[in-house]
Amino acid sequence: MTAPTRTDTPRARSETSARPPMHPRNRHQGRYDFDRLVRANPALAGHLVTTPRGEASVDFHDPGAVRELNRAILRADYGIAHWDQPDGALCPPIPGRADYLHGLADLLADTGDGRIPRGLSVRVLDIGVGASAIYPLLGHAEYGWRFVGADIEPTSLEVASAIVASNRLQRAITLRRQPRRQQIFEGVVRDDERFDLSLCNPPFHASAAEAAGAHARKRRQLAGAATPTRGRANAPALNFGGHAHELWCPGGEADFLRRMVRESAEVRDRVLWFSSLVARAEHLSGLRRQLRQAGAREVREVAMAQGSKQSRFVAWTYQAAGARAAWCAARG
Repeated sequence: MTAPTRTDTPRARSETSARPPMHPRNRHQGRYDFDRLVRANPALAGHLVTTPRGEASVDFHDPGAVRELNRAILRADYGIAHWDQPDGALCPPIPGRADYLHGLADLLADTGDGRIPRGLSVRVLDIGVGASAIYPLLGHAEYGWRFVGADIEPTSLEVASAIVASNRLQRAITLRRQPRRQQIFEGVVRDDERFDLSLCNPPFHASAAEAAGAHARKRRQLAGAATPTRGRANAPALNFGGHAHELWCPGGEADFLRRMVRESAEVRDRVLWFSSLVARAEHLSGLRRQLRQAGAREVREVAMAQGSKQSRFVAWTYQAAGARAAWCAARG
């Protein structure tokens, strides 16, 4: 993994063209072991195809195939026996989601005594938990952390709640509705609670039209890909789809990040480290500037491998070094 870059104030960090490797603790290095995954979820067998190189794969055009692949991974690697997604929901790529969590675990270790804190005493807020509840499921399985997942959509929360209940994870994962679409932390973070981390995968399109255009481009790109499909002409919607609130918001990713920084300053004493994925590198300079203006004491930018592209998350804290150490010591 590329080591976090530390800055006392938010400063520019050079973007490199080379993609970073996956985090060394990520379980999903290399190719999928489909024999093992089919044993975990026999329904996956009906979605296997053979690539031109003679290797097993799945049709990534088919959301049903990706859903069964995720179900197999969650069962085989994370002990999640029951998981499902409604049609049309964003189907999360598990390896990339795991990388984000491992990077955050390193951040907490570096903040404390060098060891990754584990167990329910570590509290994490997931902004936009979605129907999949993927970050709480992975984060609790890997590190035993306790999560609060917030979302604006009641249907997403209902599906996520069913996943939590069916896996008997109510003690580890709590779900909350964000009642106001234009708010992020207000209405979710209570006055009497503190979180070690917040995480977020923000919507990155600025409008429904922009999201539809990106969807069409993806279709054209994948139509020419070498991955074989069954019944391409009648294939269902592609797995990179998603419901409107998962894909776009007014102003897109840049505006969402601006609102997040502004609100984070208002709850600065209730969250140790705020963080968000940042899909577009061109948004980093504005984010750094706003964090500096908001009074962030330290900012980290951590490069990650996210499928075929380079991504990153940005984390920031308003706590001075001594306060961070005291926070960690109080957690125990």
